Amino acid sequence: MTENKSKSKQIRLNKFISSSGICSRREADLHISIGNVSVNGKIVTEMGLKVSIDDDVRFDGSIVRPQKKLYILVNKPKGWSVRSNEGRGRSILKLLSKFSFSNIESYGNHVRDSSGLLLLSNDHILQSKFSNPKAIIKCLFHVKLDRPLKPKHFDELSNDFNLKRRLIKISEISYVEGSTKDEVGLQLNSFDIQLVKKIFMELKYKIRSLDCVTIGPLTKKDLPRGKWKHLSKIELSQLMML
Repeated sequence: MTENKSKSKQIRLNKFISSSGICSRREADLHISIGNVSVNGKIVTEMGLKVSIDDDVRFDGSIVRPQKKLYILVNKPKGWSVRSNEGRGRSILKLLSKFSFSNIESYGNHVRDSSGLLLLSNDHILQSKFSNPKAIIKCLFHVKLDRPLKPKHFDELSNDFNLKRRLIKISEISYVEGSTKDEVGLQLNSFDIQLVKKIFMELKYKIRSLDCVTIGPLTKKDLPRGKWKHLSKIELSQLMML
């Protein structure tokens, strides 16, 4: 590193690596300590070393470039895929073509025939939170069935539901007002749309439509179908507190 570089533009090496989306700061420290990181052609093992954006930082020989953290909320239309390789048809990524998706993850396990909220981010901290099986992230789903939900099945879903020896925590269920009881609101401690489908398959219902209405504190308010937005600081803070 050259001495004439502004200190204000320098950050700790572990943060530099972490901001690329490769790993967390703690994991970066480990990789630094065992010699997996080089700066300007030299292996470094020094903790707390500061680098500049102009330095040549490499992780296992590959160049490291910090990325701006993205937190994007999409109101996905039905018929759109989440990934570009899901056969023919429209991909939600076309709506977000201005961004690089090399390290971005989507949350919600959306399939082509589902709709509603979809969260995308390249922040490994958020990725760890959503991938933790112990995490409680309440999500509300609007489900339209092929026939009215029977009272006995409504009662079954009003408590913890046994799905093939797996106990599913159902926070709340209600009939949608004005429907003929073939539409229900189902709140789970999970953002997994596939889990919703499995629950009703177990009860021998077919799902006509499935829409994710909320993900934790995130809602579809002021977000029309097919549109997307960056999370506000307040929304991000609320999400990180889950």
